[in-house]
Amino acid sequence: MLTALHAGSGGDRPDALTVAGRSCSYEELLGAAGAVARRAAGAKAFAVEATASLETVAAAVGALLAGVPLVPVAPDAGPAEREHLLRDSGAELLPVDFAERADFTGPPAGDAALVLYTSGTTGPPKGVVLGRAALAADLDALAAAWQWTADDTLVHGLPLFHVHGLVLGVLGALRTGSRLVHTGRPTPAAYAAAGGSLYFGVPTVWTRVARDEAAARALSGARLLVSGSAPLPAPVFHAMRELTGQAPVERYGMTETLITVSARADGPRLPGAVGTPLPGIATRIEESADGIGELQLTGPTLFDGYLGRPDATAASYTADGWFRTGDIASIDADGTHRIVGRASTDLIKSGGYRIGAGEVENALLAHPAVREAAVIGAPHPDLGEEIVAYVVADGVTAAELTDFVAALLSVHKRPRTVRFLAELPRNAMGKPQKRLLPGA
Repeated sequence: MLTALHAGSGGDRPDALTVAGRSCSYEELLGAAGAVARRAAGAKAFAVEATASLETVAAAVGALLAGVPLVPVAPDAGPAEREHLLRDSGAELLPVDFAERADFTGPPAGDAALVLYTSGTTGPPKGVVLGRAALAADLDALAAAWQWTADDTLVHGLPLFHVHGLVLGVLGALRTGSRLVHTGRPTPAAYAAAGGSLYFGVPTVWTRVARDEAAARALSGARLLVSGSAPLPAPVFHAMRELTGQAPVERYGMTETLITVSARADGPRLPGAVGTPLPGIATRIEESADGIGELQLTGPTLFDGYLGRPDATAASYTADGWFRTGDIASIDADGTHRIVGRASTDLIKSGGYRIGAGEVENALLAHPAVREAAVIGAPHPDLGEEIVAYVVADGVTAAELTDFVAALLSVHKRPRTVRFLAELPRNAMGKPQKRLLPGA
């Protein structure tokens, strides 16, 4: 799994890995990880408070060395959430001292590498078991798609308790041998100062970068800007392309599947599109007369199941073995995928039409007065559901926004109700939390 770590690939440089201002070489990382592996060996699982730190990276590598699943715990997790994760996984929190060093040469105990917990929007968070083989398959496919090599310097400031920040943003760098700079926090100034060739961010990060013209222009020397974890608004896509000279690469994935669809470094990049399936991944849309429906997929990057929940695992697959993502998508004639949103919240059935919330959100964001937008369907006695828009905007009325959307899209896609907010509720990855919207 950690091919580049063991092979060197420039890791002898003292700043091969920098996290929140602290640097180390691969040799130092392996020593700290070896100490973790010795302490964790034989355990069912172990947990770590996943701060942006060298200690968290050592814990992740130590878990891989020992073959013991790691359970990353968000630093701001409340007592009830923390207790649930530890009880459900059977893991104990393991303190990590990066100054401690040890060799570890024992064979890995098992394939399970990580247990990452879902957001728990429909009940207690479920533990998603990810295997070493799935991680390796995904990172190798992404390295090929993004032309990611040991010559790159990867920069990001994403949380280390999710797939994006930990798997792609840490293990991906160690797998390819590229230098890693984790900025601690993903601020425009920190990104601009890092001097990377490859940058990862979520839409919230890129929105803030696009508003800081000097910071955005400082990224013009980068080779690739990657956006994920939520749809990138089209206005931000266009702004980044204008300010940096290149369009962001968008990709799609889930905790249960890792990254399965992506635009390519040498391929087309279109606003609102997440590219084509990675090698080994097959996708399909559930039968639908209008070409929009649940995205289903299969391939080597899928999870091993929900920890201790065989019924939930079985329910996530179709009868013929395809994983049900719960995301609504369309596929263009050339294979380009577009994600409309979640089936539970983003497929709106109004007046006999099936409307994707994402399309309406992008139309709202095209208005110069709108900074943020979230769209849901609300029960309606005549239409079945009506389109309700929540926006963060100044100097514009609800009627003006309704007319603006109707002029860009079909009239039936206009919001019937527009509600103004000071900000949208978001999670740690910047995804709008629609269930927390007032009245949702």
